[in-house]
Order: sequence, then C-alpha cells, then structure tokens
Amino acid sequence: MRLAIIGQQDFGKAALEAFVRRGDDVAAVFCAPEKGRPDPLRLAAEAMGVKVYQFPKLTDPEALEALRAAKVDIGVMAYVTQFVPQDFCNIPTNGTIQFHPSLLPLHRGASSMSWSIILGRTETGFSIFRPTDGLDEGPVLLLQPVPIEPEDTLGTLYFGKIFPMGVAGLVETADRVVQGRAAAVAQYEPAAGYEGIIREAETRINWANHVDITFNLIRGVNPAPGAWTTTPDGKKAFIYDCTKRHARTFSEVKGKKLGEIVGQNGTSLIIHGQGGFIEAHRIRVEGGKKVAASESGLTVGTILG
Repeated sequence: MRLAIIGQQDFGKAALEAFVRRGDDVAAVFCAPEKGRPDPLRLAAEAMGVKVYQFPKLTDPEALEALRAAKVDIGVMAYVTQFVPQDFCNIPTNGTIQFHPSLLPLHRGASSMSWSIILGRTETGFSIFRPTDGLDEGPVLLLQPVPIEPEDTLGTLYFGKIFPMGVAGLVETADRVVQGRAAAVAQYEPAAGYEGIIREAETRINWANHVDITFNLIRGVNPAPGAWTTTPDGKKAFIYDCTKRHARTFSEVKGKKLGEIVGQNGTSLIIHGQGGFIEAHRIRVEGGKKVAASESGLTVGTILG
C-alpha cells in the first residue's frame, strides 16, 4: 500500500519501520515541529529518503495540499499530539486510522495508560480507530486487551506490551482497511471516560491515602513524570520502583507518623502510609539523579510530605 504516517517520537519511528520492512510505500511523514531533542521519526524518515513535513498546524491549507500531493491509500496516525482535522483525515483514498493506548471508550485522553494503573485496573489495551474532531471519539476498528500485572509500571506496560503490539495492530488494521475488510464500530458512549493529562498536581503523594492508592500512583507515573513527596527542607523527592505491604496489626503502626521513613531494607527505604508501608527502591531528590533509596540522603526518622 501507499501511505502517509502522521506521528512522532519512537512509536512513530517504529510504525514507519514496520511498514517499510513489508515493502509498503511510505510517501510522506507529518510530524510536529521539534521543541527539544530531534524527533526519532523525522530522523528515520529522512535517512530513508521519505519526504518529511513539519507544519505548526495540520489545519493549514499547505498541510492539506501536501497530503493531497502524496496521493496515498491511507493515513496512519502513530502517536500524534497535534490536532488533526477531518479535512486532513479524509484526503487519503481510504481515510485515516489512529492508535490510542486504551480500550476505547475507556480512558480517552493523553494520559490513558497512567490512569488505568492509578485506578487499579488489571486490564487495559489499545484501540485502532477512525479519528474524528472529538478527542479519541471515533468508531473503533480494532480492540486488543493487555493485562496489567501487579508489578507493572507505566514503563513496562507501554514499552513491554502496548508499544510493540500497537505497531503490529496498526499494520494489521491498515491492511484490512485498504482491502475493504475493516468494520468500524461506534463507541458505546454510556461507558466512555476522559481524564486530563497527568501533571504535577496529580502526581503528588498524599501519605494519608491508603498504600494501595499510593502504590498505584507511583507505578502509574514511573518512569515519568514520577510521583513525588517533599523532604523536610522543602525539596521534592520522586519515588520510582517500589513495593507495598499492608499492616496487619495496630502494633505495626503504633507511634509511627504518616510519611515517616520507619526502616531500611538493604538499599530500600520503608515509608509508613495509611494502611501499611511503601518500600521505595529508587528515589531522586530534586536536583539529583535517580539512585538506590538508601543513597538518596534520606534517613530513618525523616517525615516526608
């Protein structure tokens, strides 16, 4: 097939490489202008000799004309942060498909994987759907469930499961669409949910919350942006890999304050939270690097938060 990829970063790059490996003709790549490090998708496309466009807005008439000139069978949206209007999506002969890392209509929005872990779900997945002007609201072409294991973090869920499966799902769905074998099913709106982007306020640890909630928060934003608490001198301390243990008796928590570092286990620090303990394995204190918790400068008796 002849296609255009609209996307960015490593996921967009992996999608580009997957189509090229099969012998498909990637006629154009559209990615957002870069604000920091070079975009891996742009670099890969240029190395392959694929025409790259970086329009500030895909609503610009020049963007629509560039896609028309590419004369593609299908548009493939792989990790897109720009608004993509319907006029743009409708240009390819067979329209456009989009990847989203949740089982739509659950968890619409840019932080869908984080929220699925934070809310304690044991399953999520990804969807390939027809984009509309509504955020993640178009009819679905493919749903693929993915388990969330108790030890999964945002990093292991995405890079170990959803990333590789999602690339394969895009290729499979593009094939079916071009061959006329892809039925699009409207999302069931009564079951829909949208959550906002995970930012600083959402990632702050409240040690008065149950340790189950704290544990899921830490997992859901590891490796980025990281769940944080405060040190006695006002610095942020980000907690990454961790485990949890429930308190079974009153005597286990008697005299301990919420947020107090109550012990050390090898290179880990044990923190008292509501209903039990968080064992922090890696910590980064503001201004420093991620290190083993015992090397973070925090000591037993310190009260966090």
